[in-house]
Amino acid sequence: MKMIMAIVPRKYGDDVLSALINAGFTATYSETRGGMLRQSQLTLYIAVRSSEVQTALNLITDSCNEIESIHHGYGLHVDCEPHMENEAAPLGKSSAVVFIWTLDKFQVG
Repeated sequence: MKMIMAIVPRKYGDDVLSALINAGFTATYSETRGGMLRQSQLTLYIAVRSSEVQTALNLITDSCNEIESIHHGYGLHVDCEPHMENEAAPLGKSSAVVFIWTLDKFQVG
């Protein structure tokens, strides 16, 4: 399992949520503010199977397309995954910032 944390501009938040839900994903989200201009954003947390990560990223990318790349963060534990470069990934145009973690344990309840 992977945890995707996507930070998207508020103006794209509803589109991203709708795309994820229509594709069968679930997301927890909160409204956040940050950056120099204190712009409103939506921070989404999406737990997905490892095999579904690219599908979720494509939905996020397609739903908000303004800037040149999506950025990936390092995993929580470096020894869990092969080395991941923290460079912009050429995934098209997007105004989202995305971090992906490996979930060592997943528990409901």
